[in-house]
Amino acid sequence: MQFGIFSVGDVTPDPTTGRTPTEAERIQAMVAIALKAEEVGLDVFATGEHHNPPFVPSSPTTMLGYIAAGTERIILSTATTLITTNDPVKIAEDYAMLQHLAGGRVDLMMGRGNQAEVYPWFGQEIQNGIPLAHENYALLHRLWREEQVDWEGRFRTPLRGFTSTPRPLDGIPPFVWHGSIRSPQIAEQAAFYGDGYFHNNIFWRMEHVTQMVSLYRERWERHGHGPGERAIVGLGGQVFARPNSQDAVREFRPYFDNAPVYGHGPSLEDFTKTTPLTVGSPQQIIERYAGMREQVGHYQRQLFLTDHAGLPLETVLEQIEILGREIVPALREENAKGRPSHIPDAPTHASMLAAIRSE
Repeated sequence: MQFGIFSVGDVTPDPTTGRTPTEAERIQAMVAIALKAEEVGLDVFATGEHHNPPFVPSSPTTMLGYIAAGTERIILSTATTLITTNDPVKIAEDYAMLQHLAGGRVDLMMGRGNQAEVYPWFGQEIQNGIPLAHENYALLHRLWREEQVDWEGRFRTPLRGFTSTPRPLDGIPPFVWHGSIRSPQIAEQAAFYGDGYFHNNIFWRMEHVTQMVSLYRERWERHGHGPGERAIVGLGGQVFARPNSQDAVREFRPYFDNAPVYGHGPSLEDFTKTTPLTVGSPQQIIERYAGMREQVGHYQRQLFLTDHAGLPLETVLEQIEILGREIVPALREENAKGRPSHIPDAPTHASMLAAIRSE
């Protein structure tokens, strides 16, 4: 099972000091987080994609290419690649180039984006989000698998005999996850193509998460990819750890209470009861996340959000250290218990290449 970090790249004031990092500081902090994730033995670093303040990661491939040059092992991914407002031709080219530069250590997560004002900036409308996701991904899927593509659709100019370059490394396209919180159409899309499904459940009750993952597994099997229990599932998560839970709650509370996304809403205690946010000791976090498979079945990827809400970089790096040294090793051990041998790992470039060579 893969464990890693994802960042949305928000630029948020630290509520305990009032200081807001500069964009340059925030970008460099994301790089430092990725390097730390590899140092402590995590498997994945993923960045979001945003084109509006207060976020900085508008060019994920630029950032991931830079990180690739400073790392050797970690998988570089996206927490969202906007399949709706990016040209699928440019996605095909950019991520194939990144794949070559990173030696195959690349996958990506397709997402629609939920901010209406962004769509018109790229010539689209949010009410077309689902049709755009379907049409653009259908084209991207072909661009990575066919040398010459003829295409005509609703949302972009036609293509005639088009070849995207560079071609995917070793002829193997990057593995794709489809990220969606509440849209069954996207779970269906992931199942249709035999791709991964990622539920970023950081704000949602587990009952809803279970329903969406079950739908994906059912449709995966219906589309002929094998038993639903073998489908490729990823989950989001949020944690804050200190040696004892009282210190963790006391330190994290001002960040929670003032966070742009959920501050001034439910209490920290109520939010941690109903969502995966876990603030406490390493053991409490281990017990909470080891139980996730009871809700969604055996799954392949768990990503944690650790750098949001204005938390200073020093604190975030401490959290990643705790994850890598204490929490994730225990979760690896717990998730290995009773895991049937026929449950696959998340595909990587190396595993897909080995499968082709063994045929």
